[in-house]
Amino acid sequence: MPDLIIVESPTKAKTIKGFLGKDYKVESSFGHVRDLPKSKLGVDVENNFAPSYEVPTKAKKRVSELKALAKKADIVYFATDEDREGEAISWHLQELLNIPVEKQRRIAFHEITKKAILNALENPRKLDDNLVDAQQARRVLDRLVGYKLSPLLWKKVTKGLSAGRVQSAALRLIVEREEERNNFKKEEYWTVEGEAAKDKPNFKISLWQKDNKSISKFDLDEKLANQAVTDIKPAKLIINKVDAKEHTKSPLAPFTTSTLQQEANRRFGYSAKQTMMVAQQLYEGLSLGEKGNAGLITYMRTDSKNLSAEFVSDALDYVKNKLGEKYIVAGGRTFKKKSKLAQEAHEAIRPTDVQLVPEEIKEHLDSKQFKVYQLIWQRAVASQMSDAITETTSVGIEAKDTIWTLKTVGTVTKFAGWRAVYQSNGEDNELPTLAIGDELELKTLDALQHFTSPPAQYSEAGLVKEMEKLGIGRPSTYAPTIATLVSRQYVDKVDKRLAPTEIAIIVIKLLVEHFSDIVDYNFTAEMEDDLDRIADGKKTWQPIIKEFYEPFITNLEKKEKELDKKKITETATDEKCEKCDSPMVIKLGRFGKFLACSNYPDCKSTKPINEKGEIEEPETTDEKCETCGADMMFKHGRFGKFLACSNYPKCKTTKQVNKEVGIKCTKCDKGQMVEKRSKRGKTFFSCDQYPKCEHAVWTKPTGEFCPECKQLLLFAAKDKVKCEECDFTKDQE
Repeated sequence: MPDLIIVESPTKAKTIKGFLGKDYKVESSFGHVRDLPKSKLGVDVENNFAPSYEVPTKAKKRVSELKALAKKADIVYFATDEDREGEAISWHLQELLNIPVEKQRRIAFHEITKKAILNALENPRKLDDNLVDAQQARRVLDRLVGYKLSPLLWKKVTKGLSAGRVQSAALRLIVEREEERNNFKKEEYWTVEGEAAKDKPNFKISLWQKDNKSISKFDLDEKLANQAVTDIKPAKLIINKVDAKEHTKSPLAPFTTSTLQQEANRRFGYSAKQTMMVAQQLYEGLSLGEKGNAGLITYMRTDSKNLSAEFVSDALDYVKNKLGEKYIVAGGRTFKKKSKLAQEAHEAIRPTDVQLVPEEIKEHLDSKQFKVYQLIWQRAVASQMSDAITETTSVGIEAKDTIWTLKTVGTVTKFAGWRAVYQSNGEDNELPTLAIGDELELKTLDALQHFTSPPAQYSEAGLVKEMEKLGIGRPSTYAPTIATLVSRQYVDKVDKRLAPTEIAIIVIKLLVEHFSDIVDYNFTAEMEDDLDRIADGKKTWQPIIKEFYEPFITNLEKKEKELDKKKITETATDEKCEKCDSPMVIKLGRFGKFLACSNYPDCKSTKPINEKGEIEEPETTDEKCETCGADMMFKHGRFGKFLACSNYPKCKTTKQVNKEVGIKCTKCDKGQMVEKRSKRGKTFFSCDQYPKCEHAVWTKPTGEFCPECKQLLLFAAKDKVKCEECDFTKDQE
């Protein structure tokens, strides 16, 4: 009987099979084979927090099959991922399959290549009990918080809520950002901007000085800005200063989990969950035609910025051969690690083979796989290249016989260096050759009114960056944490930004006031550090859980008695119930606020209210119900206005209301683009001719069309506008 190798994923198993001969049988466990039960706590708090694991129903057949295979095999290799979760899966398999110690081998690798697999088989190790304990500690800790605190939220707020150690701290960030925005007071300011030319093309200019003193942001009001325009327009514009400085910019480090999620979100709009799903596919292996199956990237859950000496050497050789010696740094580059993380993989995310150039294997990848792989390949290769050299020229422009001076700043790339491989976003203001004494032609000049903007709601990229900065969670938790916040409807995704729902604001207020440790950033980060110490063998896990649990459960029992649901979720009004004349109160439900009779449950009268707390009277329409023929009427729900049958509850027919955006569909030329909501509540824009036309985009169209391919232009991050099809981008106007 050949030796047995067990991995988590069937795709991973298929890739590894291609590297090995008949001496090995490679099988998948199809993920986790044992976990805490869903129906109960599963942690014996009276017996040193001993976890009680169960084999899920869907895994029982697979466990039996693996048991039979393991019994026949001479050696059983556990080849799960080399992080805490992977180590725990191997441990669970070892426990369930009853394999004698002498038959057990643990192998680990950071990339799925033939060389890495063979090397791992030659160098097996024992299971790392410290990593297993760290994973058990995380699982037990999160179970205690979730299963003890969530029921309190059901009783004191509303049903269906959940709380979590990392989840709640992340949600607090989103809620506090929203509070910042709501408390923000905008201020007016003015600028004077335009374009000038010496030769074609035009370049941007702006007001810089008054009486040779720099103008700060709030120095100009409307009157003074317009006065400047009036004075400057008839004046001669003469260059009185040219200051050119050379700058060098080093390449960015290769990707970690966090930076990959951030960049994929900024560039492609991918959620953290989407990015990790695609990265998982690239790691586990894809078919490359005649080349067979191959893992394209190293392990994607890592905070390390290290690259193997072999990859650095290969990358330098590749760049030297393709671009020349001046594009490389002799000996390569190393990058310092800022994170405290200790338990994850020991390399950054990089291609397994630099010769697998993205463009050359593009035909074997889908569009998302190609984009993410190209991003990883370019970033890793560029990290070993020479500095980019730019020249920034600052030009002072005197408006003759006035008190005003303008300026323009332009940046020119003198040597691309690493940017020859990895392009970062941003447009330069191209300048012609300019010298002191040159006269410029004024093309346009306007006084522009502006208002200061509140801090933007978090994008997924911004939230991941802040979580990493504060030490909330770890590489493996960023994506599932954000996905949970969206699926639990604590957060709406609007134009790729994370907006807290009313229920989220209530929950965070309650947690901050009564369970401050759970949402305290320092506490959450320190707990992560303790888990790292367990993984390093410096601490045992039960005392850490006990230190947290005892004060937590004491406080929980106290708050169960003290907290009053009505005070948390209800607001008194002057409105009277039409049915029983009792006072009406504003209540908080799972899907927002509504008006309800205070005599509930004897009287179940309710009324919808808008965001301002005003009663919304039923709005009838001329449309008839498709089911029963009654009038349809507008109602408001979790995702805004919708049509419902007036014969409810006898007839429960509903229909989505599509909000027109006044933009013609560029795919069919017949329909109009309308705003819709997905089943999960995410806003998107699609053609109203669906299903005849399936044109849809996730970002709001601007109403303009791409000058290059004539497709829709969409609002993008960082005040940019981008084409839905090609690479065209520009600044928002």
